[in-house]
Amino acid sequence: MDAISADPVNADEPGRGRSQDKTLAAWLALLHCPGIGPRRYQILLDYYQHPEHLLDAGAGEINRLELPRESKDWLKQPDWERVAADLDWHRQSPDHHILTLHDPGYPERLKQIDSAPPLLFVKGRVELLATPQLGIVGSRNPSAGGRDNAFNFAQSLSHAGLTVTSGLALGIDAAAHEGALAGSGRTLAVAGTGLDRVYPARHRKLAHDIAAHGALVSEFPLGSLPMADHFPRRNRIISGLSLGILVVEAAPKSGSLITARLASEQGREVFAIPGSIHNPLARGCHNLIRQGAKLVETIDDIITELGLPNPATAPQSNLAQRPELDPSALKLLELMGHDPVSMDTLIERSGLPAEAVASILLVLELQGMVSCPAGGLYIKAYDHP
Repeated sequence: MDAISADPVNADEPGRGRSQDKTLAAWLALLHCPGIGPRRYQILLDYYQHPEHLLDAGAGEINRLELPRESKDWLKQPDWERVAADLDWHRQSPDHHILTLHDPGYPERLKQIDSAPPLLFVKGRVELLATPQLGIVGSRNPSAGGRDNAFNFAQSLSHAGLTVTSGLALGIDAAAHEGALAGSGRTLAVAGTGLDRVYPARHRKLAHDIAAHGALVSEFPLGSLPMADHFPRRNRIISGLSLGILVVEAAPKSGSLITARLASEQGREVFAIPGSIHNPLARGCHNLIRQGAKLVETIDDIITELGLPNPATAPQSNLAQRPELDPSALKLLELMGHDPVSMDTLIERSGLPAEAVASILLVLELQGMVSCPAGGLYIKAYDHP
């Protein structure tokens, strides 16, 4: 019996008729098949040319394939209800897309990487997949300065014509998406789950905003949970879609450095923002620079390296919007320098009473101008103009 004829796909609608759904259903059935990841999927695709041909091959031929037993059992009798759930999502909205490797809209840069995702689920502006992109990644627990850098670089780079791509994670990823939304609005979030859920859950509004102005992207079908091995897989997509990767802050061992390594292996540019020698989150960036990553101080360093047109005017930084400070606060900020510093050191440098220094630091912290990330040491979030 024709394996595809047994599926529950029976809805017709303009532009997404039964014939097209049956073709996509075969791709989805192979995607759901246990024991078949992107690499094995590609091997089968190279041989059979299309998943329909594999599903129509018959039990005898499927039994002869060098696949796990559970994979063979699935191919002989796929769970079409799971496939139907994906197709239902696809039909729910014109902003819901499922692209296969054979689809002309599948991004060419991503197609060229090793183990390219056989399918992409996209919610939002699917056309952004083909635009020039820069991936921005970094720590999930950044300093205030690192978060400001991610936001401001993303905002400026989006104004310069780049789509900002990241992973919707806490910290630097979120700041990069927010900066791009504050700029041109063009940002892609590559998820480690199915697009019917948001991880982390606190980013539900951010994900909604990204879908409205940019796009959410995943290689995982509907219902996929945030499993630990999904996120390294997601990282190769962030780098694969992008012309280069900018690492803002990263500890010596972090997922951001995995993304940078993947970018280098894929022939993409790797950029890193240096930081204080006393900041442990700068050490990963410093290691990347030692290994040949491009040191970045302004967006011009990125635009020039990528060979893109330099915008005639750069957007104004949001720093000018900060509240005015009284002379004692300005003095304390100047005395802080660029490295983490203790309250006792600031009391000694300023000559101010301990109560006054504590009060000023509290105000500055509430205004987002200094942070105290760990160990009781204070650091400036940015240089006040």
